[in-house]
Amino acid sequence: MSTMHFQFNTNSSLTGTRNVAARIEAQVRQKLARYEDRLTRLEVHVADVNSAKHGADDKHCTIEARPRGSRPIGVTGKASNVDAAARIAANIMAERLGRIFGKAERHRRDPSPEKQI
Repeated sequence: MSTMHFQFNTNSSLTGTRNVAARIEAQVRQKLARYEDRLTRLEVHVADVNSAKHGADDKHCTIEARPRGSRPIGVTGKASNVDAAARIAANIMAERLGRIFGKAERHRRDPSPEKQI
């Protein structure tokens, strides 16, 4: 089975991008590791929406996961720093993937009981 591709994108207002990219990739991969064999790609987009000003929740991290044979799933985390925004987005994505893959597992294992009249 092929490995999951990871892509990191940022807007030009973030500084120290190389260090940020490596840190966030490690954080997101760790959180979503149990789903890695079911995903073809993870795209992480980090942005500072108020680049000139500082404020609460002005850093956004959007994660798009592409499950094999299914439509992409996107979530966004917002916080005052990029690491916290990435952590929030990764947690939301883990919950969403757990629900999606868990539901698929239940349907595959537990066939509906035959209706009796």
